[in-house]
Formats: sequence, structure tokens, C-alpha cells
Amino acid sequence: MYIFKKLLKTIDLILFVIIFLSFSTLQAKNLDKFNKADNISNYFSGILLLNQSKFNDSYKYLKKLDGLEKNHLAYSSKFLYSLINSGNFNQAFLYSKKLERENLDTFESDLIIGIYQFKNSKFEISSKYFLKAFNRNPRSLLESYIAKSLFIWSNLNIKEFEKAKLSLSELDDRFENLKKIQNAFLHCFYNSDRTDLLFNKLTSDQNTDFSRYNYFQAKYLEKNNEIDKAKQIIRNSLKKYPRNLLLNQYKIDLKNSENNFDFDCKRKQHVAAEILYITANALSSQSVYLLSNFYLNLSKFLNKDFHPFDSLMAENLYKIEDFSGAKKIYKKLSYNGSAFMWYSSKQISRMMILEENKEESLKLLSKSFNDLPSKGIYEIFDYAEFLKNNEEFKESIEWYSLILKKINKKHPLFSEVTDGRGIAYERVGKWEEAEEDLLASLEVSPNQAYVINYLAYSWIEKGIKIKKSLEMLEKANKLKSNDPYIIDSLGWALFKLERFKESKDYLQQAVKLMPADPVVNDHYGDVLWKNGNEIQARYYWKYALNLEKTEKDLKEKIEQKLINGL
Repeated sequence: MYIFKKLLKTIDLILFVIIFLSFSTLQAKNLDKFNKADNISNYFSGILLLNQSKFNDSYKYLKKLDGLEKNHLAYSSKFLYSLINSGNFNQAFLYSKKLERENLDTFESDLIIGIYQFKNSKFEISSKYFLKAFNRNPRSLLESYIAKSLFIWSNLNIKEFEKAKLSLSELDDRFENLKKIQNAFLHCFYNSDRTDLLFNKLTSDQNTDFSRYNYFQAKYLEKNNEIDKAKQIIRNSLKKYPRNLLLNQYKIDLKNSENNFDFDCKRKQHVAAEILYITANALSSQSVYLLSNFYLNLSKFLNKDFHPFDSLMAENLYKIEDFSGAKKIYKKLSYNGSAFMWYSSKQISRMMILEENKEESLKLLSKSFNDLPSKGIYEIFDYAEFLKNNEEFKESIEWYSLILKKINKKHPLFSEVTDGRGIAYERVGKWEEAEEDLLASLEVSPNQAYVINYLAYSWIEKGIKIKKSLEMLEKANKLKSNDPYIIDSLGWALFKLERFKESKDYLQQAVKLMPADPVVNDHYGDVLWKNGNEIQARYYWKYALNLEKTEKDLKEKIEQKLINGL
């Protein structure tokens, strides 16, 4: 966390220099209004907060610089990002119209005006702006694709299905998957007999996870009063993708005849919202969070009741360590059904752990787990894992054991459950049970590098099966090359076999990869001693002794080594 914050300060400094230079290059005759220290400060603060996804605060600073767009074109785009991402859609529309009047319009302003008119079903007007955005030669293929797609949807005429299919076929083939998705939605919009078939074809793709679109297929069937078929599609999809949040909540809603969120493929706005969501998701996967949030908020503007969009927004905030903002969204999400409640509670609990608030985190997740109206295998497993990862080993063992009573070796969770329970058993001193579970996990799934590492390292520490452990760790190292924990275990196995020169090479590599790990530094000190480097060995022992994470029993052992050596 410290390194991340230090890096941010460096980035902030670079941004300040860039922004300062930007101001210095404004036309001289217009400098009087904007070259004052407070205006430079407002711009710097606004851009900085924007890049940190503090959109409301960013907007407060940038709005003070009205008129800057005349001489600094980048300002208008940044201001529009802050307006959309802070929820000021009407103001974004009015500002975009102002840019248009002053011949300062941009791709973003065209897009915003088009979407605003599209939202209000003024499709003829919106299509003009989407075409205008497309003809600007957008900065990226993605922007071009968005503008062209929205142009097509704004021009759809319910009587011109063949013309619509032809328009869609002209989209860039480099976005093949997006074309497939839009094709299914197009047939859905026209209530084509091929709609179900196209969704089936889409979701059965072996190379890409299109499980999300099982929801849209089932929703189409539900609206056509084919409820049983919709339920079957969701059940089948969840067998393959049991953790899909959207499908899990929809399954519950279908069962209870509830409607926590809605989508109608016969509404252009809903389809366009999904196109924008896909864009936002793609940008998020590339860590472009500012633009991701921009398209995501436009998506929410078009379909405000489709709450699953918010999960991506919260995830984006989590990734930039804005835990406060992320938690607010997750809390709102938790009111949209029990699946969302459980998912949100897990995410909030995870952030509380990172904030070193373990006790409250445990209370929150335990309460949420107890409040679940029904507890499936995966909910129980998530809870058991959370308990184990937070050193509540005895209670985790009870839940792992409950799962193992309900599943067999063929279940996809079997290897994970036996691994989790094995670790918990080892931590409470029940080695025989731990060994049995870890071996059972590897029997079902033999290429789990971290399970191999855990079992082999445990054997090494107990002074048993060291040669076998070395063989296993060599396999693990091939499966997960450059993993510091596995490299350390491999070096430690060689140490126990008194192959000190080889051991030193591995343990030195482990120290480079994990310089602040007490155990790795202690191991490296030991192997240095055995190789005759006693002064260096004491240096690493002293370093390990003073690390915050060094546990009490390890400190006692190191203190003895500093006095007596090995």
C-alpha cells in the first residue's frame, strides 16, 4: 500500500508538470483569465481527482474554468468526463450543445447529445449525432465501433428487418464477438423465430464465456411467457458457470416471481446500454478506469434499473483503492436480492480486511451468511474459505466437512474443499487429517502447484519424505515458474538434503522476489551460513528478526542462531 501511494505521488507530480505546461501554451491574449494561480490550481486539482475517480470533487474544480475550452481543447473532454461520471447528465448535454454552437464539439460531446436524444426516443436526431461522431475519425477502433453501432440502433425501423441485418453485417469484422451479440439482440428486437437459436449458438461458444447472455435469452423467453424454458436455460448455464452473479439472482427472481432488475430487447435503449456496458467492461480489463466509468455511466443513464451494471462500477473503484466509494455501491447493490446481498457482503468484507478491520469484517460476513434464505454449496464454500483465510480454522473445518457430505469426487469443488480443509487441519495441529485431505485434493486434480507446495513444504518441515517433496516441488516449479513461495520451498528441500550450493541459488532467487518475507530471509541466512558466508548470514537473520511480520517463535529461533550460529 505504501509503495502504491508513493507511486501515486510521483504520478501526481508528473501530472502537475504536464498540466502546468498545458496552461503555459495557451494563446497569450487569453492567458489573463486562466494563468492565475487559483485557476491553475483548480485545473490541476480537477484533473488529478478525475484520474483518481473522485468525480464529484473533480467536477467542483473544473466547473470553475468555464470558457477554457476555447483555447485548451482537452479541457472540454475532461469536463464532460467529470459531468457524466458524477451523474450530471443534463448539464453534460447542455455543455455539449454549447460546444456545438461554438464549433468546439468533440467525439464525446456528439456521443452525449446522441445518447441524451436516444434516451428520449428522439431517434432521428440521435442518429445524426452518432453519424457525426463516427465521421470524426475517432481516436480508436472501439470509439468508431460504438458510434457505428449506436447509429444502426437509432435507425432501426420495425418494418425493415432485412435492411437492419444488412447494416449490422457491415460492422467491423475485427469485433466479431460484439457482432454476434448484436445479431442475437437484433433478432430479439424483431421477435424473429431465430432469436432462441442465435442465443444458443452464442452461449455455446467453446472459446469465449458468453454465459451472461443466457440471462438475456431467458429474459426474452420470460417476456414471451415461456417461463419453464427460461428456468431451464438458467439452470443449465449455472451448472457450467455456478458463480455467475447475474444468473444466480435471476434464478431466485424467477422462482419467487420477483423482478429486481429488468431488460427488454425490444427497447432500443436497453440494447444500447448493453453495448456501452461491453465497452466499459473491455476498458476496465485494460485498467482504463476513467473511460470505463464514462461508458458505464452512459449505460446506466439508458437503463437505470439494470442494477448489475453497478457491480462493474464498484469493481473499478475497488481496483483504484477507493474503498469508500466501492462500499457505498455494494451496499446499494445488496438491496437487489439475496445473491447480490451475499456478493456485496463478500466484497465489503474483503475491503475491511485490507483496511485491517478483521473483527468487523467477520461480523458482517457471518451475519450475511446467516441471513441467506438458502445456503447452496458455493455460498457455504465461500464462507468456509473466508473463515480459513482469516484464521478461524476450527469453524471453517465444520463448513468444509458439511460440503464434503453433500458432494463426491467428481464435483468441481472437491479438490478446493479438500485443499482448504487440509490447510485448516494442519493449522490446528491435526496433521494426519491434513495430509489425507491434501493427498485427496491432488488425487483428483494433480496439477495444483500451490497444493503440491503446501504438502511438500509440510513434509520437509516435519523431516519426512524430503526426496519425494523435492520431486513434487520441481513439478510445481514447472507449473508455476517464478513463484517465490515454490522457489523457497524448492531451495529449502535442497537445504535439508544438504545440497547447499544448489539450495543457495534457489533461496537467493526467492529473496529477490520476496525481500520482505521473514521466512525466506531466515532460510537464506541459513544457507549462507552453510556455504561459509557467516557475516552475510547474520545480516539476513537480523533483517528477518526486525521485520514486522516475523512471528514470535521464529524470532526466538533467530535470536539463538545469532548467538550460536547453526
